[in-house]
Amino acid sequence: MPTDPSNASARLPVVFIPHGGGPWPFVDLGLPKAEVQALATYLRQVGQRLVTPPKALLVISAHWEEPVATVMTSAAPPILYDYYGFPPESYRIPWPAPGNPQLAARVRELLSSAGFASSEDAARGYDHGTFIPLKLTYPEADIPCVQLSLKQGLDPAEHLAMGRALAPLRDEGVFIIGSGMTFHNLRAFGDPRAQEVSAKFDAWVQDAATSPAAERDAKLTQWMQAPYARLAHPREEHLLPLMVVAGAAGEDRGTTAWSGSMMGTRISGFQFG
Repeated sequence: MPTDPSNASARLPVVFIPHGGGPWPFVDLGLPKAEVQALATYLRQVGQRLVTPPKALLVISAHWEEPVATVMTSAAPPILYDYYGFPPESYRIPWPAPGNPQLAARVRELLSSAGFASSEDAARGYDHGTFIPLKLTYPEADIPCVQLSLKQGLDPAEHLAMGRALAPLRDEGVFIIGSGMTFHNLRAFGDPRAQEVSAKFDAWVQDAATSPAAERDAKLTQWMQAPYARLAHPREEHLLPLMVVAGAAGEDRGTTAWSGSMMGTRISGFQFG
């Protein structure tokens, strides 16, 4: 991707979006309709908030981890239906967005310059952390998209640093999207006892994400000190995309772009810049 930082007003924001569960908006899973409609409406509006249309999308999904940061390089990625036990129509949902090998190479270049080892995967397709929410945001699937994996070990400081390395992409027309959930305890969804847990943890995440940059990054690095941290995230892969996005945000202060509920638990989305 060519670098064109001359026009700061064209710098794209970065976002963290909650992607819900499985094929939730496209297949009736018996979820409360008000919850489904509220989150779907927010996701449809994510792209509309941009002053400058993106040239490409870079998505950090909670559903991909590798030993080193890895990018998809296919020019025509398939769909990876990485969920189980849903109705047959769940495995026929299309989102034929093109890939962007040039962007994938640029991502690796930036990571290497920051001292990160990286790799590439020419066969992997879009997982449901990407194609489900972005089918709402970009239903025409006409913007090239590349996925970047999390790094095994899920170190928050490391993922913040990865995000900082990727920040120049914002000046190059790339919309960086972290896709996860501020609450992700599969055993607790639908349990009334999880309401207080998710509300208090989500309030902490909102405070951290909207703090000044240095304070924000310090809080996110120490996220396990948050109230109910391990009850909200028995495993933190759904929170780590927020770290990458916060790193890419630089000095841009976050705002809570959306806050609602999913299966009775509080979840939020954020925008920086």
